[in-house]
Amino acid sequence: MVKPLAFKGDKKSKKRKHREAGDNQETALTTNTQNAATAAEDDSWVTADAPGDITGPIIFALPTVPPTCIACDANGKVFTSEIENIVEGDLATAEPHDVRQVWVANRVSGTEHISFKGHHGRYLGCDKFGILSATREAISAEESFLCVASTDTPGTFNIQTQRDKFLTLGDESKAPEVRGDAEAISFNTTFRIRMQARFKPRLKANKELKAREKVSRKELEEVVGRRLDDDEVRRLKKARREGDYYERILDVRVKGKHDKVLPPDIYRLEEDSRPQFVSVSFA
Repeated sequence: MVKPLAFKGDKKSKKRKHREAGDNQETALTTNTQNAATAAEDDSWVTADAPGDITGPIIFALPTVPPTCIACDANGKVFTSEIENIVEGDLATAEPHDVRQVWVANRVSGTEHISFKGHHGRYLGCDKFGILSATREAISAEESFLCVASTDTPGTFNIQTQRDKFLTLGDESKAPEVRGDAEAISFNTTFRIRMQARFKPRLKANKELKAREKVSRKELEEVVGRRLDDDEVRRLKKARREGDYYERILDVRVKGKHDKVLPPDIYRLEEDSRPQFVSVSFA
């Protein structure tokens, strides 16, 4: 399900949680789902470190004074917009405050190139004159870009067009303008890409791992159906991290059944159930 973008300062709606009755295994499944939902709702913004990180909603933070980013209006006109959500001018803390500043990055199928879709559903493109616009509804060569990681400044990129030119800031004597006609990499072609944390592959993997590890002794005992000793709890938590959780749950359940001590009376035959022997004499 696609979620609307959330910006810093927006009020978050509270969701009611309904607890439904179910068996012990459903309780554990519900806990896993809630943990995954919490990770999916993370709307914080982080810096993309590598080209493989760039996916989902992003902003292009530009090295201008004051800091700006690439934006577009409803007609597809590309312009620079001042960044309001930023700490002391540090581009590594930049976040959007206007949906026009946000682009959705997606990998172009079968290539290393990336497309950037604007808020109005059209793609960022660069024509042969280096002029940027966002007016096309389909992806062509002009709407495909290669994000080259900067070797001088970690966490920054040089955005290359299909004509082997780079996006760059225009004449500094005028209002900040972005073009796509730079022949070589320079300070003006080096941008920082900020993205939502929940789309960053490494962060996403770490959160999923932590969600799997987060299980209490009480939840484990509810799933198994009995009290567990410390060693069993450790083994089940380890299995949860390593991916064989449900197999270990079955092992513990079977072990619990075998360990039950039957009352001694079950082995005692009742007096009236013992076999009776009758002596027969033949004349």
